[in-house]
Amino acid sequence: MKFGIFDHIERRDDVGIAQQFEERLQIMELADQAGIYSYHVAQHHHSPLCLAPNQAVLLAAAAQRTKRLRFGPLVFVLPLHHPIRLIEEICMVDQLSNGRLDLGVGPGTGGGTELAMWGENPDDNYERFEETLDIMRRGLQTDFLTYRGKFMDVADLWMELRPFQKPHPPLWWAGNAESAAQRGANFIANGSVEQIATVSKIYRDAWERAKASDTPEIYRPEQPLYGGTRRIYIAPTDEEARERGIAAYHSYLSHFAKPSPEGGDARTGAAGAFNERVRNSEWFQKQSGGEVQVAARPNTVATMRITPEQAIDAEALVVGSPQTVRKYVERYCADSGANYFVGSFQWGNLTHEETRRSLGYFASEVMPGLAS
Repeated sequence: MKFGIFDHIERRDDVGIAQQFEERLQIMELADQAGIYSYHVAQHHHSPLCLAPNQAVLLAAAAQRTKRLRFGPLVFVLPLHHPIRLIEEICMVDQLSNGRLDLGVGPGTGGGTELAMWGENPDDNYERFEETLDIMRRGLQTDFLTYRGKFMDVADLWMELRPFQKPHPPLWWAGNAESAAQRGANFIANGSVEQIATVSKIYRDAWERAKASDTPEIYRPEQPLYGGTRRIYIAPTDEEARERGIAAYHSYLSHFAKPSPEGGDARTGAAGAFNERVRNSEWFQKQSGGEVQVAARPNTVATMRITPEQAIDAEALVVGSPQTVRKYVERYCADSGANYFVGSFQWGNLTHEETRRSLGYFASEVMPGLAS
């Protein structure tokens, strides 16, 4: 079993942003020393959920502070990126890290709602995603890029920068096992041990089927990694871990809101324009059945309707003493059918010291004898 970390880099109120970045780099240094395989960071915009909407900047700094730890986006939301610029950033971070970049890609959540916030048509989201992914694959593997698409038209474009890893950094995918397998990507899902066992089998079977129809630009690693992610908090006792974990999870849930100005009219200005784009999109019509309700705060995304107690029952949140969490991870290793375990260690309002202690327990008392 390999072990990884997933991170949103949520906004905390107790320290400034600069200090948060420095403390997160210290956590990556600790993960590097502990033998964690890879660090994955999300991309979100306009909410306290994510202070690193440009993951490449953070990862370039991490490349200078770590030696063995791999790292990468999970995911680059491709419709929000210019494909040529993204290729150059990928090459830079991969070279700066001597080939330690893991390249997570995806279309984003919510049917293009963040694309709509930037003034674009959310119905273009999936076409933009597929085209950007295609350009990215080709551009990372060729000296001169020629591409004719709906959104990009270039001819004989010299690709000066090359990735360190050949033919390019390994792809990663979150959420859908079939999509990950078809694209030759490593895979991370959510769910209980039993659910991860089910989705791991789906992924392995789809991987074998997809190999037969790979096109030349598909790079497929010989042994992909696949598994599940969950939030973890470890304290000296089960009682302390549960009490603090529940409080931190309430904070985590609150960070999904995308704030709007106080007293803003959802029918006018930028908020109104956002509502209009989303209401008129095909994605929204399919989701709502045509029933339109204008929210008072249109940028608020209510995606997490779960209590901390429900999260514990669903194994989305794992809290306990080192011995309790060790037993859980042993069960995951034995029963999940996966070869990768991903934990989130700093989330909600957990402090830097609480995170260091929790990750330290995980490295010293949970991983030994289980990590490969």
